Amino acid sequence: MRPLIAADEVAGLAEPVVLDVRWTLGGPTREPDYREGHLPYAVWIDFDRDICGPVGENGGRHPLPDPDSLQEVLRAAGVNEDSTVVVYDDGDGMAAARTWWTLRWAGHEDVHVLDGGIDAWIAADYPLVYTDPEPERGDIAVRPGALPVLDAEGAAAWAERHELVDVRAAERYRGDNEPVDPVAGHIPGAINLPLSGDNAPEGGLADAEALRGRYEDHREAAFYCGSGVGAARAALAFTAAGLPTPPVYIGSWSDWVSRGREVATGEER
Repeated sequence: MRPLIAADEVAGLAEPVVLDVRWTLGGPTREPDYREGHLPYAVWIDFDRDICGPVGENGGRHPLPDPDSLQEVLRAAGVNEDSTVVVYDDGDGMAAARTWWTLRWAGHEDVHVLDGGIDAWIAADYPLVYTDPEPERGDIAVRPGALPVLDAEGAAAWAERHELVDVRAAERYRGDNEPVDPVAGHIPGAINLPLSGDNAPEGGLADAEALRGRYEDHREAAFYCGSGVGAARAALAFTAAGLPTPPVYIGSWSDWVSRGREVATGEER
């Protein structure tokens, strides 16, 4: 099932469940932006609170949610077992991709990311609305484990046997600087494919052919980033290329350093 969907396709859907997950890393809630205009039928979802679990000593900055809590959020948003779900953000695809990945992990197949986000909807001359929908309570059952997930031990083992890909910017991978987490560097053995290489010049993700050319030689890759958000976007691009959804180290670098694991810097040979 194609993970990306265009604005024209969304407009043609009969009764989608639409989730607005606009989000800014380290910033305040984007709910005020939702109030100032959103897609028809869109339900506001707080990414940090509703899609990710609470931050603890380990697990990273955006850990997996509690399955029961996630199920309650999705049922309140009107998600049924047979719902077509469309997720969107500002257009960078970060929060939308992690939400797509989380619903897939939870066992829901029919979920799509609006390519280009709300900006693509506006550019296609579709209207925004300003009132909250009143969805009927859904019946979705969250069944975690439908996508492959790595922990710190699994990521270390993957780097030894296969290909572990760090999708952060090159300077963060090398350890030149680290603007978010307390330690700079990367997981030993990991290679670097910065997430920016997935982007289309006009916004959104590159087309399937371009993405396949980027990832064809990395079929056995698993992905990580700072906290599992960018890695989920890489998994979205990988899937949009027509390849099987890859493993993600969901705790990523923020989890790795919280455990005092070995750190590498510079370029991998």
